Amino acid sequence: MRNILLIAKREYLEQIRGRAFKFSTIAMPLLIAALLAFSHYMGHKANTGKHIAIVADDAALANQVRQQMLDDKWAQYKVDVTAPASAEQREELQQQVRAKAIDGVLAIDASDPQKVTATITSLSVADASVYGGLQNALNRGIINERMIAKGMSQVEADAVLAKVSIDALQLDKDGKIGKSNGSATVIKAFLILFILSIPIMLYGLDMARAIIDEKTSRIFEVMLAVAKPSDLLAGKLLGVGGVGITQIVIWVAGASVFMGTSLAAELLTGDIAIRFSWQEGIFFPVYFVLGFALFSAIFSGLAATCETANDLQKFMWVPIIPLYTSMGLLGVMIKDPNSAWSIAATLCPLTSPYTMVSRMGMAVVPFWQITLSVLLLVLTTWAMLWFSSRLYRVGILMYGKRATLPEIARWLRYS
Repeated sequence: MRNILLIAKREYLEQIRGRAFKFSTIAMPLLIAALLAFSHYMGHKANTGKHIAIVADDAALANQVRQQMLDDKWAQYKVDVTAPASAEQREELQQQVRAKAIDGVLAIDASDPQKVTATITSLSVADASVYGGLQNALNRGIINERMIAKGMSQVEADAVLAKVSIDALQLDKDGKIGKSNGSATVIKAFLILFILSIPIMLYGLDMARAIIDEKTSRIFEVMLAVAKPSDLLAGKLLGVGGVGITQIVIWVAGASVFMGTSLAAELLTGDIAIRFSWQEGIFFPVYFVLGFALFSAIFSGLAATCETANDLQKFMWVPIIPLYTSMGLLGVMIKDPNSAWSIAATLCPLTSPYTMVSRMGMAVVPFWQITLSVLLLVLTTWAMLWFSSRLYRVGILMYGKRATLPEIARWLRYS
């Protein structure tokens, strides 16, 4: 145990004092904040303020559609109406689109009152795709104009077409109802996956590279004189794992301080109000530690069979596939967190470190599923540590050739 602690201390202090740790500890949260800010900005500012010209033969209908577009405060349309529009006027507007004086021309054909058609003309298909809000404005304008034509007043028509918003409520296992925020849940799910996966992958890969470097320099031959291979592997896992936990603790402490500022109160409200439950706070470090131990064991076992870092690159698909699978299943979980695929993703030991905490923020996860998920992850981690330690104790002393599958099988049988 003394040797394990000494090796863990050496690995921990070496990583903590390195520039890479200091840079990633500062740069990672700044990068996440920048991505969230950019996403928020693009979601609220991009494709707004479009200048649209409406051409139609029915002036009343065109003005109704114009009013509906102007009522869309988010889109911030600038709208001109030409109705009725001659062929020369339509051509002139087309030229303005080509000259980028306006963004598009919405042409409404109401010659058949029972079948109104419309087209949007812009410089490219990509431009036309951002005008999804026009569909809603056009339909509401047509309905409004028809109701007024039937003798309904404008006030009555507005009351009929008044928008009704839906507040999302979530029922917990105790029967209590709390307000839910769909967009914030999606952001939080991806944020948790990002925070968990990056340290696990980076420190696992860093540990594998360190093993190859020490193996190439033959420093292991000196270290094995005072410590067993299993002690070396256990010490490395504890030391590098401690670095990852330290980094996450720093991030959590920094986030807690930030949450108390007025800037956080302004940003984390409305559509992006992000909240974490006590359950997520408890199981986040549990899944990080187990996930790190599992994937570090995988990296270590692979590194012990490699001669160079280039050899290790050929095995990178082994730990990366579970991460990509988790990213793909996250979209399924967002749609239905209690589906069979969502449950499978949070029970499978290779994907549960990335998906279970995110799922806890989407729905009430039964306790038996959490217990089974942790148990399966612990058993798989133990099995992988046993497997990797067998490869490690023989592979670190093997030089000059790549290990073949028959040789690896023989290593596992050594006592």
